[in-house]
Order: sequence, then structure tokens, then C-alpha cells
Amino acid sequence: MTVTGAKQGGSALYEGVVTHHRLRPRQHRLRYRVVSFLFDLDEIDHLSARLKLFSRNRFNLFSFHDRDFGGDGTGANIRARITQMLVENNLADCAARVDLLCYPRILGFVFNPLSVYFCYRKNGDLGAILHDVSNTFGDRHGYLIPVTSGCHDTKGIVHQKCAKEFYVSPFIGMKADYRFRIKPPQDRVAVSIAESDDDGLFLNAAFAGDRRALSDRNLFSAFIRYPLMTLKVVAGIHWEALHLWRKGFTFYKRPTPPQHRITFITPGPSVVPDAGKR
Repeated sequence: MTVTGAKQGGSALYEGVVTHHRLRPRQHRLRYRVVSFLFDLDEIDHLSARLKLFSRNRFNLFSFHDRDFGGDGTGANIRARITQMLVENNLADCAARVDLLCYPRILGFVFNPLSVYFCYRKNGDLGAILHDVSNTFGDRHGYLIPVTSGCHDTKGIVHQKCAKEFYVSPFIGMKADYRFRIKPPQDRVAVSIAESDDDGLFLNAAFAGDRRALSDRNLFSAFIRYPLMTLKVVAGIHWEALHLWRKGFTFYKRPTPPQHRITFITPGPSVVPDAGKR
């Protein structure tokens, strides 16, 4: 079984909900409505020329700046950087198309806790996913995981896992593991992360959204429905941190960031839960 790209193809909006559920040492939940953007990295200049409310590397109601994702803002730099990363990790065949699920700048401001790069082969098969994580201290680290035959279930959901290498929250320690469950972008997209430690699961985080066409009309509608959303993402992170502090959650000191920008994860023979029983 293979996982192919979105049937519609191309860039789009995904309107949906972000949820977090902390199970230990105390229960804590949050739920926010958001709109995420899916960018085909080869289409961004075309989108900037076609849309009045969207620009690349310059101010607009919505904008995409290469430097927000590790580029320097020159031309197709972000596309070239991701291609180079794939080549360096022996995944050159997964660079035929790269789609990025993220937040854009809204009125010049953005923060992306997680940016997800879907890397496709020429035949449309999904070959690798880069989970690019940012924290509010200005650090960034990515987990690059190939999509192999043991990664997906019978419903086309991609399952991946890795050890935590990067400090994200002052209320979560470093000795933890991630399990990703991803429905690649089609009519709907979903990305969920289960974080666990030696005592078991303690956090579930997820985004799920429905596809909308990327048009000026839908951009304006999204701005009205989610005004200053990217600013609210940062405000929400700090507001929830205050609640965790008030509830007495343990505070973990920030360690030195990883030496390497990307951690390449070699998937095991199967990461699908109960795969052997199917």
C-alpha cells in the first residue's frame, strides 16, 4: 500500500480545530479553532501573483516569508533548502513535490509551533514527512521520517514515532517519545501527536481540518473568522502556560538545543499499532 498526494493537488486552506489534552499529573485541556495553509512550495510565487490578499516575502493581509521557515527570503530558497535536506539524507526521490502545512503571517506576524512538510515522489507517493518544531525561545528542530510500507494502516493513516530531542515546553521534560498519526492532505487533513514517557501516555495534541480553495474570497473570510489568529496562538501558549503553573506542574529548565538542525529517524519494520494482528 502506498500513500499518494491530495486528489485536488495544489495549495489550499484547512479550517479546523487544534486540541491538547494533558493527562498527567493533572488533567488539562484546550481547544482552539484555527485555519492552516497548505502550500505547494513550487506554487508560492504564482499564488502571490494571483491573489490580492497574499504575498511572498512582503507585507500583506496574509504572507509567506521564507525566513520564517529557515530560509533567507531569496527566491525559492525554502524549496531549495528542503530539497538539499532530502538529498543529504538519501531521500532525493522524495523531492518531486513538497507541500507545507503551516500558518502564514497575518498582518506581518506568525508563530508556528509545528510545520509539517509532506515530501512526494514523482509518482505521487508520499515518501517522507518532516515534522518541524519551534519553541517560543526562538529555537527550531526538525524530525525527518521516511514513509515506508510499515508506516501506514489500511485507512491510509501514516504512523510514525521518534524520541524527543528538542525542548518545547517548560512543563514537559526531555525524556519522552512522540507517536505521530497523520492523515495526509486531501479533502481533510489531520495530524495528531501522542507524547509518552516511562509511565505511559501523558499528552495528546492534534489538528484536524477541512479543505477550502485558496482564493481571495476565502482568505478574507478566514481573516474575519480568525482575526489576528497567529498572534492569538502565541498569546494562547502563554495563557495555557500560566494555567499549568497555577496547577503546580513541574517546571523543567531549558537545555542546550540540539547540535544538528534535523534529526533523521530510521523507521522500524512497523510502527502501526497492533499491525501484526491485522
